[in-house]
Amino acid sequence: MTIRVLIADDQEMVRTGFRMIVDSQPDMRVVGEAADGAEAVALARRLRPEVCLFDIRMPRMDGLEATRALAGPGVPDPPRIVIVTTFDMDEYVYGALRGGAVGFLLKDSGPALLVEAVRAAANGGSLVSPSITVRLLEHLARRPARPVQPREPLTERELDVVRLVARGRTNEEIAAELYVSLSTVKTHLGSVNRKLETRNRVATAAWAWESGLMT
Repeated sequence: MTIRVLIADDQEMVRTGFRMIVDSQPDMRVVGEAADGAEAVALARRLRPEVCLFDIRMPRMDGLEATRALAGPGVPDPPRIVIVTTFDMDEYVYGALRGGAVGFLLKDSGPALLVEAVRAAANGGSLVSPSITVRLLEHLARRPARPVQPREPLTERELDVVRLVARGRTNEEIAAELYVSLSTVKTHLGSVNRKLETRNRVATAAWAWESGLMT
């Protein structure tokens, strides 16, 4: 399957660079470009790309607001949004991931990480720049405990899975550590997402740290 990608950045040179990187991959294709957040939202709703690459600071509507509009709570069938920016301030990172983004990269992360982030997003995963991952988790751990309350209590095995997700384990690694099948891990994650009303692994990991599960 070809991964269809939408790029939104107010700098034409950045959009051109991202397009060259994405279109150079045999399994990816840029289907649209936007110079501001409002245009990005309109194009995303019309073109239905699998993955969106959004800058944060854009005219008319910034990337965080555009992300919430397309992938926020209650939005059906959202695209997979990766924020790619020069700003790594904690409030931007946290706001993006809480708003529905599945990845957060710095623009100087390099082409390889950008491609990896697009593939991870398309496959239901998440990727955050390594340079800010540890700081993000420490930030979450220091926050006052105000975690979202699950719709139903998580089982002990579901909590085991959440702990491993919060430590960055892949589904295959979780299956190996818990001595269960890959399909069992996916079933547990589906149940966790339903109970926590989360859409991605980053939000699940954030809940684990905020709730004190990882202390």
